Amino acid sequence: MEAEIATQAVGLGSSTDFSIVSLFIRADLIVKSVIVILILFSIYSWALIFDKFKLFRKINKSSTVFEDKFWNSKSAESFYNSLPSKTIDPMSKIFRSAMIELIKCKSKSNSVQVARVTRVLEVSADKEIQTIEKNLSFLATVGSTAPFIGLFGTVWGIMNSFQSIAISRNTSLAIVAPGIAEALFATALGLLAAIPAVMAYNKFNNQSRIYGQRIENFTKRFLSII
Repeated sequence: MEAEIATQAVGLGSSTDFSIVSLFIRADLIVKSVIVILILFSIYSWALIFDKFKLFRKINKSSTVFEDKFWNSKSAESFYNSLPSKTIDPMSKIFRSAMIELIKCKSKSNSVQVARVTRVLEVSADKEIQTIEKNLSFLATVGSTAPFIGLFGTVWGIMNSFQSIAISRNTSLAIVAPGIAEALFATALGLLAAIPAVMAYNKFNNQSRIYGQRIENFTKRFLSII
């Protein structure tokens, strides 16, 4: 068994191909698993980044249009009647749910109306914010764990390199270079997955906070009207 490992180690050491594909092929099962996990993390992170970028651009634009039309309308009820039945704008959804509740309790006292509409506004706003922030925690998870996963692959790869030295009894750089290259490749992938994820998480988390404040300001002004 040791002879077989030594033969593989020498064979790896004789290779001068350090392309990404070659590094992956030469890696052992553990390092390959780490590389695959990090690549999947990176792909899904970028998919989320593009999705959230489009989402925030869309809702900021639609909410601006909604607010302009709302504050220029004659009354909240007339504006509600002119709204399309289906809308993707979070602020429009919150306003619609509040108006539905307001119409239901029209015969109640003003204090009851305000209390019930306030509750509906809070629930609707929380629901929309949760939808906006959906999967953001994944970006945070990738940003915090990917470097450590890559580091694990690095440590494992370096352990294999030292094992190759011990088995082959050859301290030549040609023996350990491929294993070290594979190990460092895992670290590089970990950083490649983590850095964009952390930057995107901070950006979208800040945009979500700003949009949440925008919703809160609208709900306060809307309650002052009714």
